[in-house]
Amino acid sequence: MLMKEYRICMPLTVEEYRIGQLYMISKHSHEQSDRGEGVEVVQNEPYDDPEHGSGQFTEKRIYLNNKLPSWARAVVPKIFYITEKAWNYYPYTITEYTCSFLPKFSIHIESKYEDNNGSNENIFGSEPREEETEVCFVDIAYDEIPERHYKESEDLRYFKSKKTNRGLLQEGWLNTQDPIMCSYKLVTVKFEVWGLQTRVEQFVHKVIRDVLLLGHRQAFAWVDEWIDMTMEEVREFERATQEATNLKIGTFPPTICISETPLPSNTRSGPNSAPSTPLSTEAPDFLSVPKERPRKKSAPETLTLPDPGRRDSLFKLPSFFSWNSNPQPE
Repeated sequence: MLMKEYRICMPLTVEEYRIGQLYMISKHSHEQSDRGEGVEVVQNEPYDDPEHGSGQFTEKRIYLNNKLPSWARAVVPKIFYITEKAWNYYPYTITEYTCSFLPKFSIHIESKYEDNNGSNENIFGSEPREEETEVCFVDIAYDEIPERHYKESEDLRYFKSKKTNRGLLQEGWLNTQDPIMCSYKLVTVKFEVWGLQTRVEQFVHKVIRDVLLLGHRQAFAWVDEWIDMTMEEVREFERATQEATNLKIGTFPPTICISETPLPSNTRSGPNSAPSTPLSTEAPDFLSVPKERPRKKSAPETLTLPDPGRRDSLFKLPSFFSWNSNPQPE
């Protein structure tokens, strides 16, 4: 298990970020959708927690088989998917990801949002922080971003919002910006496979950090598109974007199916859905199939597990939580 805390500051308020995050996720997911892929919403219903109050629980299955490399499609089941379970009590959320093909792999993300510049040293509990929990500050303006993701219009050193007059973030902006808020994310990655655990967990954290950097850059770079939206309007944007995404994906199973349970009239309704992270499937080179191993010409109907006793049975993992990102492991 490898745990890290990420702190991502934004020139926004917590209430503004709530809408901006939903807008960014919907728009980016649509841009990255491909024909033949789909998302099934298994559950989407109100949920009451004795500690956090009323919220919304969602369970989604994200089918990725068509995005896997050809060698992976030959060994994974045709029903390969990622399961996302989310409990949204904004400004507090919990999101868990598991993989249908890798039962020993999981990601747990606990998120809290506050109107400060990342100065809360103990936001996730009253107990002192364990020394091995690394704190990673992500600077949306000055941290290096992979060249393939760079867009001049999203370079926050030179971007200025016309509607809010915020922007042109200068060195040291974290100490001078007003308003400012921070997204605190406590991320735990588990991959309980002997011999691969450390490398895989480190690699997944690299991918997650790139995802957080890119997503938060875009949320502010697109601020003039969403800053005037109400919660009802951004929910309508989500619905319209989902319909457009369905047309882009094509009429392939799995279909989208939403089940909702209405709240009693005296109960506050939670959000319609919890924020999720767009995914893709680039694999780290250090888990690649040996070159001398022959390719399979067709995918088997049943799953054949690798022999753990053989060194040449190692296989590549698809990298989750990546928008076509492919950082190289150390």
